[in-house]
Amino acid sequence: MPGDKYLYNNAGTVTEKAALQTSAGAGDAGKIPALDAAGRLDNSMMPSGIGADTASITTSEALSAGDFVNIWNSTGAKARKADATTAGKHAHGFVLSAAASGASATVYFEGTNTAVSGLTVGDQFLSTTAGGSTATAPSAAGNVVQRLGVATSATSMNFEPQPPIVLA
Repeated sequence: MPGDKYLYNNAGTVTEKAALQTSAGAGDAGKIPALDAAGRLDNSMMPSGIGADTASITTSEALSAGDFVNIWNSTGAKARKADATTAGKHAHGFVLSAAASGASATVYFEGTNTAVSGLTVGDQFLSTTAGGSTATAPSAAGNVVQRLGVATSATSMNFEPQPPIVLA
C-alpha cells in the first residue's frame, strides 16, 4: 500500500511527493516516513538493535507462511520445517512468508506469528506435522515435546519456545 503524499517546496515550485515506507539507509535521511498497512514503521527505518529479531537464512526445503523452522548446519545455516517426530528438528523460529527450497527466508526468532490459522487459544506445542503446532503435546516414544508459545486467537501465536524434550 503506497504511503500518503505531501506537498513540499522544490526550489520555489510546490511539488507532490510520496512518503517512504522503507529506507535504503543514509540516502533517505531527512525524508518523511509512512506507516505500513498494520500502522507501523518498517523495520528498515528503525535504528540498529531495534525491531524484530530476524535473520535471512537459506532454506533447505520449501516453507509455507507460518511454518515453525529448525536452523541446522549444512555448509552454513539452513532453515527447514521443525518436526516433533525427529530429535534435533525442534523449533528455533518461524517464517511469515513462504519461501522456495534454496531461497532466502526471513526467520523470526521471537514475536508473534500471525501467518497461522486454526489454532486453539492457549499453549501450543511443536506438531508431528512438519512446520506446524498443536494444542496437544506429542506423546509417542521418540517424539519431541516443545512448548512453542501461546495462541491468543485462531490466527495469532506469541512465540516463546521452551527447550525440547525427547520422549523415551
